[in-house]
Amino acid sequence: MAGKRYDESSFRILKGLEPVRERPGMYTRTDSPAHLIQEVIDNAADEALAGFAKQIHVTLFQDGSVSVADDGRGIPVGLHPEEGVPVVVLAFTRLHAGGKFDKTSLESAYAFSGGLHGVGVSVTNALSTRLEVEIRRDGKLWKIDFADGGEQIGALRVVGEAGRRTGTRVRAWPDAKYFASPRVPMAELERLLRSKAVLLPGVAVKLDVEQPDGTMQSKTWSYPGGLSAYLAELAGGLAPVAPMFTGEKYAAADDPTFAPGEGAAWALAWFEQSVPGESYVNLIPTVSGGTHESGLRAGVFEALKSFIEHHALLPRGVKLQQDDVNARMSFVLSTRLLDPQFQGQVKEKLNSREAVRLVSTQVRDPLEIWLNNHVDAGKTIAELAIKQAMARQRSAQKVEKKKSSGVAVLPGKLSDCESDDIAENELFLVEGDSAGGSAKMARDKETQAILPLRGKVQNAWEIEADRLLANAEIHDIAVALGIDAHGPEDTPELSGLRYGKVVIMSDADVDGSHIQTLLLTLFFRHFPRLIDSGHIYVAQPPLYRVDVPAQGKKRPPRRLYALDEAELASIRERLAKEGVKPDTIEVGRFKGLGEMNPEQLRETTMDPATRRVLPVHVRDGAADETRDIFTLLMGKGEAAGRRAWMEAKGDTVEADV
Repeated sequence: MAGKRYDESSFRILKGLEPVRERPGMYTRTDSPAHLIQEVIDNAADEALAGFAKQIHVTLFQDGSVSVADDGRGIPVGLHPEEGVPVVVLAFTRLHAGGKFDKTSLESAYAFSGGLHGVGVSVTNALSTRLEVEIRRDGKLWKIDFADGGEQIGALRVVGEAGRRTGTRVRAWPDAKYFASPRVPMAELERLLRSKAVLLPGVAVKLDVEQPDGTMQSKTWSYPGGLSAYLAELAGGLAPVAPMFTGEKYAAADDPTFAPGEGAAWALAWFEQSVPGESYVNLIPTVSGGTHESGLRAGVFEALKSFIEHHALLPRGVKLQQDDVNARMSFVLSTRLLDPQFQGQVKEKLNSREAVRLVSTQVRDPLEIWLNNHVDAGKTIAELAIKQAMARQRSAQKVEKKKSSGVAVLPGKLSDCESDDIAENELFLVEGDSAGGSAKMARDKETQAILPLRGKVQNAWEIEADRLLANAEIHDIAVALGIDAHGPEDTPELSGLRYGKVVIMSDADVDGSHIQTLLLTLFFRHFPRLIDSGHIYVAQPPLYRVDVPAQGKKRPPRRLYALDEAELASIRERLAKEGVKPDTIEVGRFKGLGEMNPEQLRETTMDPATRRVLPVHVRDGAADETRDIFTLLMGKGEAAGRRAWMEAKGDTVEADV
């Protein structure tokens, strides 16, 4: 194709902060500058968490800039021993540079912190038109300026005396061209600052907002009552059915499983109606939850289940599930992890698998003791959970009666689940009999069903609905689902649906991607309401297993998993920063799901607490565009169009070949 040169000069090397400016969405949210400012606030909060700051002061100015000040130790201003550059310059101009990588010792500058990757404030700098840093340290007031997306203006300089005062003040002017809205949402900012005040006892958190006349409107947050006072505020005046349960528990120095200081603080309450909860990891708000919330729910369930069994409260025929206990529970959870792993740089969801066991073990025993010391409160909470379980079972029975008149014979190779609760049930469409066998042993028989697929299903894009079930694999899928094929304009009856989630589980290779595509083609063309209603998911099994040896008593042996080459490189880099010798790390590559033993398959791909699955949906307003792409890629008469499309788009593919 003319004009499409591809040679050595086609390769670009992005230096410094260029990667952030080229792809800002990889590093921060682009709806508003809220996350840019949060990165600076989190640094101030880390100083407070480490015990060195007592004040956090945020100011919003009329010109759109925001300043964050703390009275902590102040960012170091001396030269880095290896780079020969002031440390403050490295912090704001280098990706993956920071003081929070060393997580192996409680003597490190930040044993527990939200900052992990060393990309936080450097991203703030990269996406700002101007940024100023003032540092009070060693009796002097230092200043340095940056502009035009992170370029340093002048040298780090002394501009005054600081006396005995210490701390850091950062003022940033976010660049509006990178964001849908140039202003920081006030409600979100206030919620963030309020939560810092809750989670940092003794720290004063203040917000000043400059008014058009130049005056400042101020708010200060303080919660002497701690987590329970905050949870009461979240409840908005609603009274819990029983007294709140608050507590905290952290690993001791001789703990054989967790690092000293790891653990959680919490406030729990049950209400007649749903009240949203909030969770944090090292003071970072995890608005999308994660493994620490899974651990909390598991620990609470086990404690209450034990209490119910001890007091013989469960009626005959009623089976308690985790959601029955947690459906009316609200919480504020603050977790401390030595080395938390988040999903994405914006840190909205915790991925650390060890957090499930950490939080569940720290919460379970204290809650069980509390329930047995407050029997009346325990029975009230138990009654609420049992009432929820009975309502769920009645609902499931009604659905069963509706579909009982014409149930088809289920496929013989389907390993069905025991539960009738559609909201809980999951169907895994598994590539191959070998992986299907492992999946059957790895599953939760109560809620997870397995349907092994032999080979690749037929391309269903141009198959008419009346001929669809002639294919044995598609027939088995349709019968297992319990609903009829339909078109985008139809309004099918979904009450016969037997599973709330349908998870496509295939190998992490090219063939696996092809199977995913064929199944998604089937669902988009012949079962579109399943996609519209959020029932279809794609599992993300890892490609690599990383075995990390023990590092003394503080860090037992670990097994980590990497989704792809990039994640493997990130894990290697993180382990190197922790001081793990590269030659002690064992890396294994999975050739397919069938190579995983049931325990590995359960942990990485099937356990809701630790797996990674992607929900499948069609972007708003993109139905026609999506249909055109499917026609181009899956239509029999589109060979010429496909070739032109591949020539134009082929360089964007990241294929594991």
